[in-house]
Amino acid sequence: MVALYGRNYSRREIEAASGSLAHAAGVRLMTLGDGVERGVRMLEFRSGTGLRFTVLIDRAMDIADCEYRGMGIGWHSPSGFRHPGLHDYEGEGGLGWMRSFSGLMVTCGLDHILFMYDSPADNYVYAPREKVSHSIHGRVGTIPARLTGYGELWDGDACTLWAEGIVTQGTVFGEHLEMRRRIEIAVGSDEIRLSDRVVNRGFYRTPHMFCYHVNIGHPVLEKGARYLAPIRSTPWAAHADSYEAQGVGYRTMPAPQANFHEQVWQHEMSADAGGEVPVALVNDRLGLGFMLTSRKEQFPCQYQWQNLQEGQYAVGIEPSTNHVLGEGAARERGEMIFLEHGDERHYDTRVSILPDEGAIANAEARIVAIAQQPEHEYPPISGAFAPLEGRT
Repeated sequence: MVALYGRNYSRREIEAASGSLAHAAGVRLMTLGDGVERGVRMLEFRSGTGLRFTVLIDRAMDIADCEYRGMGIGWHSPSGFRHPGLHDYEGEGGLGWMRSFSGLMVTCGLDHILFMYDSPADNYVYAPREKVSHSIHGRVGTIPARLTGYGELWDGDACTLWAEGIVTQGTVFGEHLEMRRRIEIAVGSDEIRLSDRVVNRGFYRTPHMFCYHVNIGHPVLEKGARYLAPIRSTPWAAHADSYEAQGVGYRTMPAPQANFHEQVWQHEMSADAGGEVPVALVNDRLGLGFMLTSRKEQFPCQYQWQNLQEGQYAVGIEPSTNHVLGEGAARERGEMIFLEHGDERHYDTRVSILPDEGAIANAEARIVAIAQQPEHEYPPISGAFAPLEGRT
């Protein structure tokens, strides 16, 4: 059955009530037409609950807009949803990526994440390519996808909205990685299911790093919003040498700040019995929250990003395949993932809207049952990065 408007409907009842499911829910293809966004293909999803989100086909099928009953959830930066043809990945000393950095979700990878780094390139067996120069967070996030399908899928009286596409990151004498992404949401649901499969289609031994930069903005983020996570310890903070100088801890968010310097933390998370790690940002005043649930064996690391500057106000939840120490440390510690031809990695993640006080309370109870997070706004920095297993 489809849950809409306070009752359950069969498929026949839905079809009898209107000539199209689109009166309540659906997914449709459109193209943006103005400014830096001109020409970007986009899929708009409406689940029928008041949840609306968009998927940028021409930016790795990342989720851009996200709103619930008219309240914003996804972050919008000054860059807008820039057309990839305007992007200069190599620009600004490796920071050109920032000019396309906006939206609820930005995918980082497929062979590099975190800050700029020059990788050895001997695995590509091409003498003129002595190194691979990476800008921040890798190339995949501005590569257009090949849209392989989208629409409504009925299974009896249940209906799922879906889209699928393939993003190829490849070059001559270099990597040839493919990400196949599928996005689903049940009609009448507030939960988005994201499934990614990254495959080495090339014939060189190729490094793989992967991260979701999931960015929550106003009004879920406002003064008093709370970060909830099953934190076992905090190995690292970018601002550890001036830990309390800005007066902003990890747990309770302030109003937008003047001249704020971004803060990044890495937390060591515990998983539940099923291997899941739920992390949330909640607004008790609005009775609205956002939760990201990842799998510990797929994303063993987790960052928290605080960009609380006026005009750029955001908090990021970032599950990652690697520690925040970066690519160099991953190689030195033997924690880099290398994929041979045909090797693949899978990532299964859920994005959930917490639509009321009850949903927030249930999410908090679930998180606390996994691990009691530190009550202090400035938890001690352990400096202990757990070894990452299963790296081949």
